[in-house]
Amino acid sequence: MSPANEVRKSKAERTAEAREKARLIREAQVKKDKRNKLLIGWGIVAAVVAILVVVALVVTNSMKQNAPVAEQGPTPANANVHGGVTLLANTDVAKAEPATVDAASLGDAPKTPPAEVVAPGAGAEAGKPVKVVLYIDFICPVCKNFEAQYNDQLTSLRNEGKITVEYRALGFLDSRSTTNYSSRAASAAACVVNESPEKYSDFVNALFAKQPAEGSAGLSDNDLKKMASDMGVDIGSCVDDKTYRPFVKFTTKEAAAIGVTGTPSVFVDGKQWGKGDSAQTPFPDFLQAAIAAKG
Repeated sequence: MSPANEVRKSKAERTAEAREKARLIREAQVKKDKRNKLLIGWGIVAAVVAILVVVALVVTNSMKQNAPVAEQGPTPANANVHGGVTLLANTDVAKAEPATVDAASLGDAPKTPPAEVVAPGAGAEAGKPVKVVLYIDFICPVCKNFEAQYNDQLTSLRNEGKITVEYRALGFLDSRSTTNYSSRAASAAACVVNESPEKYSDFVNALFAKQPAEGSAGLSDNDLKKMASDMGVDIGSCVDDKTYRPFVKFTTKEAAAIGVTGTPSVFVDGKQWGKGDSAQTPFPDFLQAAIAAKG
């Protein structure tokens, strides 16, 4: 049938068809709106669930990181009972006998700091290299500055066999982070020296290079494990099990008990730099005088 012969629809029929089309369009829109609302609702639910999961993980991780630490525990291989790791020439680290430390056996910090502090085991030994002992904290900005200023000199003198450098990493500034970062970082360094002592110096340097701001959460345990992993050292279970947190706790408490009140605290053959007569002496001069005194 040609268009000319088509039966023309009445106005009422055309109106009815228009209304039907409008009704179908409205119903489709209503369905679309309901579907969109449902999707938005489920999206909000999913977002809330995701937020709750993240919060739960953060809280759980924080509780784990801030959980009480045992008083007694092992020393890592290649570290002494005073918390020290002694660097020799190149990547060599002094050997040490395995032992157990107990923070409960130590006294409290003196109410009045002594005028002179003698670090345990830091005295001069005839015929031996000058012994430099550094009490450090990995979130301490002044410690980082000390390393930036003097690490090259200390490394050069180590490699020449003129000195040894002993790091004693503390948890003095745990309160300056929300996750006891100082102790966690020191414990991770202890894990590294236990597994791969030749990587210890590099790990210490990396911790200072990535030093977090005071007041922050600090690097996570996963970050610390990855830093070691990037150096070819697996400290995963050591960090997760908090193997050397008692060791760090002991070292921190012993330092306070002998009168160490801050970091860095630097001793050269048992004499503390920056105190008393050495208060105005630049560190390189103080160190060179000790080397010269041994001939």
